Amino acid sequence: MSIKKLTLYLTTVIFLFSIACKDQPKEDLSTIQMVSPNEMEELIKIESTQLVDVRTEKEFASGHIEGAHNIVYDEHFIEKLASLDKSKPVAVYCHSGGRSEKCAKILKEAGFKKIYDLKGGITQWVYHKKDTIK
Repeated sequence: MSIKKLTLYLTTVIFLFSIACKDQPKEDLSTIQMVSPNEMEELIKIESTQLVDVRTEKEFASGHIEGAHNIVYDEHFIEKLASLDKSKPVAVYCHSGGRSEKCAKILKEAGFKKIYDLKGGITQWVYHKKDTIK
């Protein structure tokens, strides 16, 4: 075998070896799933699902889904997540879906594994004649 061929062969082997030894990206196991009011109603019947209303305290007081925890989406939202269990599913909602979409992404980045986002927020919940409490 000539020096050129040997050099090419060794270069190829080293290149392939270096690719094989690189850290492979970890599979992203966390998911965000948009759910309807009917699906949300079923989810919150499951004891382990953490229900989070990300609206303001005033909005929350005007009516919310029973069992919801009010964790206001603001500049301190990430710090407030410490009160939640990352190993349990989290269902989030807001007024119409904008804030909860942002919060769901933050939850995913923070390591929560299963995240549900109420499509259309509490507006759709009420539209579908689901109960709220004050």
